[in-house]
Amino acid sequence: MTLLQDIVNKLIYQEILVDELSDEELAQFCQIANLAYRAGKPIISDKDYDFIYLDALKNRDPDNLLFKFIETEGQSFSEEKVLLPEAMLSIDKAYSWDEISKWIKRLEKSAMQISLDLSAIQIKATPKLDGFSGFDDGSRLYTRGDGKKGSDISRVFERGLCVFNDAERGLGAGEIVIKKSYFKKYLAHSFEYPRNFQASLIKEKALDEQAQKAIIDKAALFIPFIKLPTWSGLVAELVAKFDQIVAQVLVMVDFDVDGVVFEVINTDLKTQMGANRKFHRWQIAFKENKDKAHVKVLNVIPQVGRSGKITPVVELEPTLLSGATIMRATGHNYGLVKEQGLGVGSVVELTRSGLVIPKIIFVLKPMPVDIPDNCPSCDKPLVWKSDFLTCINHKNCPAQIIGKMAYFFKILANNDGFGIATIEKLYAHDIRSVSQIYALNIEDLVTIGFGEKTSMNLINQLNRSVSEQVEDWRFLAAFGMHRMGLGNCENLLKSHHLNDIFDLNLKEIANIDGFAELTGQIIVQGLISIADEFNHIYQYGFNLETTILTKDLQTLTHELFDKKIVFTGKMNHSRDDMKKHAKSIGIKVSTSISAKIDYLVIGDKVGQKKIKDAEKFGVVVMTETDYLSKI
Repeated sequence: MTLLQDIVNKLIYQEILVDELSDEELAQFCQIANLAYRAGKPIISDKDYDFIYLDALKNRDPDNLLFKFIETEGQSFSEEKVLLPEAMLSIDKAYSWDEISKWIKRLEKSAMQISLDLSAIQIKATPKLDGFSGFDDGSRLYTRGDGKKGSDISRVFERGLCVFNDAERGLGAGEIVIKKSYFKKYLAHSFEYPRNFQASLIKEKALDEQAQKAIIDKAALFIPFIKLPTWSGLVAELVAKFDQIVAQVLVMVDFDVDGVVFEVINTDLKTQMGANRKFHRWQIAFKENKDKAHVKVLNVIPQVGRSGKITPVVELEPTLLSGATIMRATGHNYGLVKEQGLGVGSVVELTRSGLVIPKIIFVLKPMPVDIPDNCPSCDKPLVWKSDFLTCINHKNCPAQIIGKMAYFFKILANNDGFGIATIEKLYAHDIRSVSQIYALNIEDLVTIGFGEKTSMNLINQLNRSVSEQVEDWRFLAAFGMHRMGLGNCENLLKSHHLNDIFDLNLKEIANIDGFAELTGQIIVQGLISIADEFNHIYQYGFNLETTILTKDLQTLTHELFDKKIVFTGKMNHSRDDMKKHAKSIGIKVSTSISAKIDYLVIGDKVGQKKIKDAEKFGVVVMTETDYLSKI
């Protein structure tokens, strides 16, 4: 059994706690759980996965790549991946009215920016299907894949799969599902979960009798999201009747549902809010969780993270909570521990956020707390930074050094093999920096204790990370400076070339749109701290894609400069390359049609919905050839 397999098994059976894992191990667990889920063989429940993914990992490592990009589909498809007609983003999630309320406040803030009357904000709610995601462009059906590329599974329609309510093809994103009533009556004895059966519908081999019958009986269907039954109303009504609306929407369809999706209807507001790399900001999924228990605290143990923050791990009196024996939880930070009186003998209220680890909601009975003085990894004195107890021995703390080295390769995202286990082994043999890793050869790795074949693979991956092109802002983000995640690094390099940023002063950085003086101070200090390591690594000649400076974009005079464009259909050129090039020459690229879009650029096999939307909003339609002639 591999180390990672052992970790997965121990997490599932709660022999170890999430907080005992490194960032890398936790991220790998999320990826494994995601792959198993999408292959129709989940290893943990949806609630458990969402809790680990959104709470544990996001609180600890908010810049993790898993939050910047879409989770990939399972590896059950051998077909070559193809570009999706349009990106399929994830949906942000909320587990309480509090979180929904914060989302509504963000809607209202955006509405004020475009002078939209707050009382005119319209919301619709639809069931959140627990099916198999896909995109139907009218001629082909794709899996969601990584959100940009998926597998062609058009064979499902060729086998007779129908669209929900006999709707036409080409309605975009949706899910393959099986009716709950049908599954319970005919399939529950053969399949543990509906998802297992749904996965069998799209397999490459010929369908078995059960799957073919479900298709013929129209129990297995493709449901375009735009064809789902909906509740709609003004935002004030959502606020006043939230619980009733959720209850109403959850029973609207005879399919497995794991929540309610809320989204804005107002087109201008949707455009204003836009999206990040992960999800649309105008949309959120609500997943309710009512399971709770009152539990006694046995101990609170400090553990150090990559950034030096110390996480309190709470040992609990073993408690059965909805079928799982809970023994530990995270205390989040020592500021909360101190404020709430979370100590030995405390009684806490837990929510049923996961079988693997619960979430502490309240401390019902405060007790004296024990705040550590020294770092559990390097034994150096700890200091307070806001609510966080922190180890500032950044250069010599083993846990931090190992975490930073692993983080570099994870963010670079063009290599394999340099996870925590590999980095820990290197650290044990006096490797203390990424630049030292790049200086290794096969003989060095064999001496350290890696097998010859593994050593060769690791060197090949180092070479790959240098030769395979990456964005310059991703390369900069990999050094892990505080407040310099992917977005801020890209923003910085839109104003100054990578080679020039180490000469910037506080005023120059603070004047960049989106930054301020405090952020500028942190960036200046961060750049000073990484300068030597940056220069050592940069000399290996990484293949970096240079970000176009905003001031250079402003000198462009072509006809489409600063215009908003949507690309759709099959292009002669790579759609990804076209979008990237368009952005580099000052064109604003969007994925959805609205009144604010100037042009719709079409290729072959275009979905009719996009064309109709363009006509409705007065958007100019042009062919790929026309577009290329204008730029």
